[in-house]
Amino acid sequence: NARVEESFSGHALVRVFGREEDSRAKFQEENEELYQAAFRAQFLSGLMMPAMMFIGSLSYVGIAVLGGLMVASGQLRLGDVQAFIQYSQQFTQPLSELGGMAAVVQSGTASAERVFELLDEEEQVPDAEDAPTIEDGAGVIEFEHVAFGYAPDKPLIRDLSFRVEPGQTVAIVGPTGAGKTTLVNLLMRFYELDGGRILLDGQDIAELTRDDVRSRTGMVLQDPWLFAGTIRENIRYGNEEASDVEIYEAAVATRVDRFVHTLPDGYDTVLDEDAANVSAGEKQLLTIARAFVASPSVLILDEATSSVDTRTELLLQHAMAALREGRTSFVIAHRLSTIRDADLILVMEHGDIVEKGTHDELIAAEGAYWRLYRAQFERAATEDETAAGTTTTEDSG
Repeated sequence: NARVEESFSGHALVRVFGREEDSRAKFQEENEELYQAAFRAQFLSGLMMPAMMFIGSLSYVGIAVLGGLMVASGQLRLGDVQAFIQYSQQFTQPLSELGGMAAVVQSGTASAERVFELLDEEEQVPDAEDAPTIEDGAGVIEFEHVAFGYAPDKPLIRDLSFRVEPGQTVAIVGPTGAGKTTLVNLLMRFYELDGGRILLDGQDIAELTRDDVRSRTGMVLQDPWLFAGTIRENIRYGNEEASDVEIYEAAVATRVDRFVHTLPDGYDTVLDEDAANVSAGEKQLLTIARAFVASPSVLILDEATSSVDTRTELLLQHAMAALREGRTSFVIAHRLSTIRDADLILVMEHGDIVEKGTHDELIAAEGAYWRLYRAQFERAATEDETAAGTTTTEDSG
């Protein structure tokens, strides 16, 4: 199934690189392996029942023949032979049934392995029954000596501390694997801390329920996720009690309304599988509108513009600016040009904050942020020169 799904989903790429024959050969090879394994399993399973029945019948014949001879010679009574025959049937019947269940046992064993693999995972720490609640929180976030690692012997974040005031926009930058996404996942309580604590409006989030923490936090991910349904339903997913007026206001504020009006059914347009009837940028705008209608006090934007073109990025920036207004915001950025107006920039390396400050302060310091910014600027300049050279060559031709 995985091979079929992979080949079907990536059929365009397979055709682009001319790998149809290779893909077909791999499928046939794996299909042949599956056929042989299934054939052996079915053959053995089908053999068990006849074998048990043959043994039972053989014992029946043996008892009847030997018992008949012994009755004829006076060594046994006929009733004793009859009893032996009944005992033989009672003994072989369970064996025959067990043989018929061989296929079920094999399938159940394979399923049990997957089930126990899940059950062996560490259980989530339950929420406290008397957990406090936050009333009308302002969105103050404070990390106090936070430590975390995905494996006990491999710490990722060590002694991380900082404070974010209400309404501030905090940008988190750094190389891949620095711990940027991990930091916001800890804020959402997707993982439990190994040390320290995270405060939301002065309250330790470990003492709050997960639902309470996440209901106050909106998140826009790099890969937009939309489910089968109308555009209206996808936006309302952020707040099931939102009225049509609130949905429309969220759509206008986040620039969704601009492209929705070009669709035949407007907000009642049904998104097909994988929302293929809207572009990548439009998908991202819909997820921003969904977060907007949820009206969270804390907002997390996880590289929301990293996979779109420059024109779409500008549109997304306007939408995210409307979404961030009046909210404490964490922005994980790949393109540093998008976070120049952030109130605070945290530069992370190996799970630690190595620099923090505004864009101008960090550029003036000529440290890690300055090196990242210069590297991106030089790469962008090189790409522009290459594009310009290509255009000149085409014009000359």
